[in-house]
Amino acid sequence: MVYKNMEQQTLRVLMIEDSADDAELILHTLRESGFTVHCLRVETIESLRNALSSENWDVILSDYNLPDFDAGEALTLLKTHNLDIPLIIVSGCIGEEVAASLMKAGAHDFVMKGSTARLVPVVQRSLLEAENRKQFSLSQTALKKSEARFRAIASNLPGVMFQFMLEQHEKMSFPFVSDGSLMLLGLHPHTLMDSPGLFYEMIIPKDRSSYYRSMTVSAKNLSPWNWEGRIQVDGETEAKWISLRATPRQTSSNAILWDGIVINITRNKLAEIEIASSREQLAELSSYLQKIKEQERARIAREIHDDIGGILTAIKCELVPWADGVPNKQVFYRKKAESIESLVDQVIDSTRRISMDLRPGILDCGIVAAVKWQVKEFCDRARLRYRVSCDSDEIPLDPDLSVAIFRIFQETLTNISKHANASRLQIRLSEKDGWIFLEVTDNGCGITNQDMTKSQSFGIRGMRERCQQLKGSFYITGRPSKGTKVTISVPANAMEMSSNQPIDANITLTELRPTLEVNHNNLTKTLQY
Repeated sequence: MVYKNMEQQTLRVLMIEDSADDAELILHTLRESGFTVHCLRVETIESLRNALSSENWDVILSDYNLPDFDAGEALTLLKTHNLDIPLIIVSGCIGEEVAASLMKAGAHDFVMKGSTARLVPVVQRSLLEAENRKQFSLSQTALKKSEARFRAIASNLPGVMFQFMLEQHEKMSFPFVSDGSLMLLGLHPHTLMDSPGLFYEMIIPKDRSSYYRSMTVSAKNLSPWNWEGRIQVDGETEAKWISLRATPRQTSSNAILWDGIVINITRNKLAEIEIASSREQLAELSSYLQKIKEQERARIAREIHDDIGGILTAIKCELVPWADGVPNKQVFYRKKAESIESLVDQVIDSTRRISMDLRPGILDCGIVAAVKWQVKEFCDRARLRYRVSCDSDEIPLDPDLSVAIFRIFQETLTNISKHANASRLQIRLSEKDGWIFLEVTDNGCGITNQDMTKSQSFGIRGMRERCQQLKGSFYITGRPSKGTKVTISVPANAMEMSSNQPIDANITLTELRPTLEVNHNNLTKTLQY
């Protein structure tokens, strides 16, 4: 409350005075100076207590000594009620020692009754000091609340809030570190503030240069400090990825002070690395599949050219020297017909074999029949013992899903023939709770982790990708000299769950049909001729 406002507001005065004349003189002095005064005069300790409890007062003007009590007791009562009201002693006779004692006890000033003109500036100063104390108290309370909110936010953030200072001669310090450092860094905030070099020592050596470089650039340009890197926390086996974000400013001592936060981004970073690795593997797999597709095209072309084409050429050669002047034409024609019939049978067998390679017709009989047929064909060629067990003779599936599972099974057998060196196979195919389970176990050398993670393991990678596209899972485990087990689980409604069709590196029969039809038409025309 400043003085110019005192002319506009009522000054509430509590007067401790047993003389009505002296009280009126004091009030007259205040009113003459421009105050609008509301005053209550008390003479006993009890009436003083009631006045303090019933109303708020701007100032207390007290005589030193009254019949029932004195100013010292009034000061004690104010302290008991925890009231910050300026108390000014207005007395006719008071010694310097007593005055000093009262000032020490809490009185704001004293004025002699013979010098009431001095009372006005004393009141003004006392009111101004009381207002300043009030504002300071409110500021302190607001500051404490703000600090409490800040600490509550800092303690609940998933990271570490900090202040980092870089002084001359590259002296570094942490003026502030939040409680989150204990969880993220394994260090108590005071430990890090006392030994700021501990944070730099936690950074993985390979990432320290980028940390120091980013800090230097930020300090030089006063630009935001953004850095991502790895730290190694004592007692933890895996490194953590952290993200540091801070804003710098220059202090009066020319030091650079950053306010920032460090958060744990390990999960996101590992996901990014996994995505990048997956994209790279998919690119390699796509290239590999394209290569396999071209190789398959070349193989089919050779099969048609060398096998079917050769037989058709032989048929043509049989037909061209259609014998004129042969003595026994009936026998000659019969032999030619028998030879042509044999060649046509070979064409039919070759066509059937090529078609079976592209898509076995047994798939039309269901996945169970296809698996049993394939394992028999494979084990008969490789001279392996085998056992197939199925919970049912028929598992109804979408045709495309049957083809996808069958191709995974074929790739599994191909890997066994190439790498397992096994003598016995065990296959189990089952359906349970809407899932298809296929297990293939051999007694070979056993696959190792190194075999599964090597860059050229396209077979395993392709099977895993197929299963992922089908919303299923693929597991492969091996024990040295004990064999390998491949487990495939795919939802029976996989084709409804995903619009993406499984990747198939093999040529479809549709792509080969035009060539077969041309050969068939040529053969028919030749025979008719």
